[in-house]
Amino acid sequence: MIVRPRPTFLQLFFIMRGSVVPRILPQIIGFALYSAVIVAIARWFRLDLGAFNITPFGLVGVTLSIYLSFRNNAAYDRWWEARKLWGTLVFEIRNLARATTSLIADRSEQRALLMEALAFCHFLRGQLRKIDSVEDARAFVATEAETAANFANPADEMVRRMGRRANAQRQAGELDPIGFRILDERLASITAIQAGCERIAGTPLPFAYTLLVHRTAYIVCLLLPIGLISSTGWATPLFTALIAYTFFGLDALSEELEDPFGTEANDLALDGLCRVCEISVFEALGETPPKMLPAEEFYFS
Repeated sequence: MIVRPRPTFLQLFFIMRGSVVPRILPQIIGFALYSAVIVAIARWFRLDLGAFNITPFGLVGVTLSIYLSFRNNAAYDRWWEARKLWGTLVFEIRNLARATTSLIADRSEQRALLMEALAFCHFLRGQLRKIDSVEDARAFVATEAETAANFANPADEMVRRMGRRANAQRQAGELDPIGFRILDERLASITAIQAGCERIAGTPLPFAYTLLVHRTAYIVCLLLPIGLISSTGWATPLFTALIAYTFFGLDALSEELEDPFGTEANDLALDGLCRVCEISVFEALGETPPKMLPAEEFYFS
């Protein structure tokens, strides 16, 4: 996720970190060169393209803008819902830390349960990003991380372990039924958050929308130079490149936001959110918390 102050007017034209320009540069350059070739051919063969104008492309452009707007809104809704889920996870981890330190007297059991909660956060991050997070989880649960990693859903296994640990405390008489219910409700909320994240990660936007937008954008940009030549002449490649930047830029941005758990510039800072959970847990245990992860060149992971 990009975290930076508002850029100045001149900086707007040179910022690349967090911009979709590097991704769509081939389309921009490609359509600009294509337009230049069309203009050169029309001038060389003295083709009269005055019968073609920009009006039909304006109508198609409005339709394409509606499609792009719908897709962008849907993608942003997914991004924002994912952010709310991880914000709720931070809230629930803090609640769990408060309840655990208040209800469980044995400090070693307090620490063990909360370390499993932190391992859960890192396993969930790894599952959503499709990366190996065993090393991060090992820092909190040692060799148990490898055992949990053998399960189909390591994050869910960590929740089950926390449940078994709380139940063992109840059976040993160290935790009363009301206290057990409070901890169990926290674990149920954490499980619901995990299910919500898995729903977003496992359900992409319908492919038909993507296909429709891509086809229409390419068709418009391929035919646009023919409608522009009579009015813009040799400036046609410039206007074609600008329109290609707008259409393909919005499409590329919606693709980034559609999967909010990745590692692209505009995706969520799951590493930072896991570190927030670590700070909350260690402070609840009365231990020195780790430092917050810094942003690197305005990129917060």
